[in-house]
Amino acid sequence: MEYYSIATILIVLSAVFGYINVRFLKLPITIGLMLITIVFTVILVVIGQFDDTLLLQEKAFISKIDFETVLLDIMLSFLLFAGALHTNFDQLKVQRGPILAFATFGVLISTFLVGTAIFYILQLFGFEISFINCLLFGALISPTDPIAVLGILKKAGAPKKLETKIVGESLFNDGVGVVVFLTIYAIASKPDAAIEFSEIATLFGQEVIGGIALGLLLGWITYRLMRSIDNYEIEVILTISAVMGGTMLAHQFHLSAPLAMVTAGLIVGNDTVRNTAMSEITETYVDKFWELIDVLLNTVLFVMIGMEMLVLTFGENYVFVGLLAIPVILLCRYTSLWLPVKFFSKRLDFVPKTTLIMTWGGLRGGISIALALSLTADMNRELFLVITYIVVVASIIGQGLTVEPIIKKLTRNSIN
Repeated sequence: MEYYSIATILIVLSAVFGYINVRFLKLPITIGLMLITIVFTVILVVIGQFDDTLLLQEKAFISKIDFETVLLDIMLSFLLFAGALHTNFDQLKVQRGPILAFATFGVLISTFLVGTAIFYILQLFGFEISFINCLLFGALISPTDPIAVLGILKKAGAPKKLETKIVGESLFNDGVGVVVFLTIYAIASKPDAAIEFSEIATLFGQEVIGGIALGLLLGWITYRLMRSIDNYEIEVILTISAVMGGTMLAHQFHLSAPLAMVTAGLIVGNDTVRNTAMSEITETYVDKFWELIDVLLNTVLFVMIGMEMLVLTFGENYVFVGLLAIPVILLCRYTSLWLPVKFFSKRLDFVPKTTLIMTWGGLRGGISIALALSLTADMNRELFLVITYIVVVASIIGQGLTVEPIIKKLTRNSIN
């Protein structure tokens, strides 16, 4: 009953805050919900200075939510499958080179640059923190969040080739970013143990290649089953079972569930499968169901992110480091994107200022917070959690509110 109560409260809050946003603020759902939740939480903190009853109740409520497990083990698979399902597969094939480079080399370069920069910044503020722990922070903050950026890009009317690059990178770099984080985590958790390069390569290969292979298998099985029947209710249920069963298998065999779900979603959602395995009514119901799941989980997720503010421990200089980290992380992202964009722009038609737009349009979200919550005390969890939260809030609200006019201004003369 406790899980039901928690889910009920989150959905009720999401509905109320969502209504306020649609009725009055009219902001993109991710930005509006998180902004309203933060304001709501700040009001509770102010009231708590006179009567802390409500404040203590909200803190107790938040402490019952295992944000890391809820997002990484449950919500993320549904959200990534839904995002991939509605991604333009043909454009993705054309842009596969740069997307692969952004999601792999880009994440690795960004991880190293952010980790190195934050290591020296923390030293300036008197923090004695190991370099490997700073690399962990670099790994958790480098992946961009497709959940936060999808709706904003569509509203901005971004050229399709640009939208595909940003969304495609975000879908795949989540999976790669989690694997990079887990690899560095394994090294950081055993600082005195000798870890062979072959062990790291095996872990990375198993998670990435195994996850993609599982996604291909799930997508193919789902396609064959859907093709053999014509019943929209069962076909919708087949897609749900692919996500839930596939996630369970990925966890069981230590494969990347995010990469598996992205791959499966791209296969089920591509035009060939739609034209040969789905009737018109099935396609409508599958799309509408996953759009609703996407919106529902998005609203709950960003309400949870806003409420997480109450469980942060603000130590001395934590906020200053977090604010300084914002431009540093943006600069590191720009640098990590520059070489792949330069390389592929000679072969593919790129929108002008692609590197700048992708830097500003690469929002951070719940995945970074969930990974920060998984850190241990020895890995400076409280410090990195505060920095991550500041970066995520600034990213979603600051970049999220300005990315649309920036895209429109810089791509005014571009053709889809």
